[in-house]
Amino acid sequence: MSDTKLMLSAARHKTYTISQLAKEFDVTPRALRFYEDKGLLSPARDGMARVYTNTERARLKLILSGRKVGFSLNDIREILDLYNVGDNQRTQLRRSYKKHQEQLEILKKQRIEIDEAVTLLQEGIAYMEEKLSKLGPTDDESESARAFEAVAKRHLTGDDDE
Repeated sequence: MSDTKLMLSAARHKTYTISQLAKEFDVTPRALRFYEDKGLLSPARDGMARVYTNTERARLKLILSGRKVGFSLNDIREILDLYNVGDNQRTQLRRSYKKHQEQLEILKKQRIEIDEAVTLLQEGIAYMEEKLSKLGPTDDESESARAFEAVAKRHLTGDDDE
C-alpha cells in the first residue's frame, strides 16, 4: 500500500474524544451528549468513554451549521437520516435544498420584521428624548447634580481633607 493510501486510511479512521470535539467546535461536552440523546450523534464506546469517528465529526459540523441557520433538530435529523438512502445522496440533497430555501424565506421575513422593529424603537427613543429635554430634569436629578457639583468643588479646592 502506498504512503498516500496509508495516510488516507489513517485519516478516515481517526477518532476523537468528547473533549476534543467540544474544544474544536467550541461547544460543551453536555451539548454533544444532548445531540447523542436526541439520536443525532452515535459515538462508539470504549468502556465509559465516547469515541467519535470522522463520520460523527462531520455530522456534528452539519448539526451546528443547521442550528446556526435556524433549523430545528427534527429538520436536521431528517437531512442526516437521508444520507444513507443509497441514491448517491440525491434524496438528501433535494430535501436539504428545499429546507434551505424555506429557511432562507423565513429569515428574510424575520429580517424585515426586525428592521421595522428597530425603526419603531429608534423613533420612540427620539420622541422620548425630545420630550424629556423639554421637560428638564426632575427634582431628584437636580438635587443629585447639585450634590455632585458640591463634592467636585470641594475636591478641586482641597476642602475635602477635613
